[in-house]
Amino acid sequence: MTNPVTDADRTFLKHFSQLIGFLVVVMFALIGVALYLYSKNPPPTNPSHVDEVQQRIAPVGGVYAGDTGKAALAEAQAAAAKAAASQVAYGGTTDGKTIFGNLCQTCHTNAATGAPVITDKGEWAPRVAQGLDTLVKHATEGFTGKKGVMPARGGNPSLSDAQVKATVEWMVSQVK
Repeated sequence: MTNPVTDADRTFLKHFSQLIGFLVVVMFALIGVALYLYSKNPPPTNPSHVDEVQQRIAPVGGVYAGDTGKAALAEAQAAAAKAAASQVAYGGTTDGKTIFGNLCQTCHTNAATGAPVITDKGEWAPRVAQGLDTLVKHATEGFTGKKGVMPARGGNPSLSDAQVKATVEWMVSQVK
């Protein structure tokens, strides 16, 4: 029986095997160079990594029992109220135009929302006739009317009463 592999095929397989072997050696060399370079230039670390980890593992709630628990609960509630009060929207500005542009504009420039459009003086006339105090009350506490809903504080609970009043006053000045 004769060998089915010819000399030309044998030569091709020999050269092809050598090429594959050479490419494997090159691959390992490149991996070695990459590992060397990576060890000399480690990736930058996130400076806030420790804070992020602490926030992720912080307890979500607490257990308060007995008289000691009541005192701790009252202290925690006071701290939460103080933290909430310190968060004032838009840097505490009382510029009605700024607050309108950041919060109220979405609803009061789009007739599809059911809110009175700031440029429609006819739609604002009956509202303005109710008086500024009523408008401020509706803006502060929220209001459900026939055409739509006005969320309390425009949907931003961190707005102060002064900011709501300033914004309502600015809007009224625009529709008169």
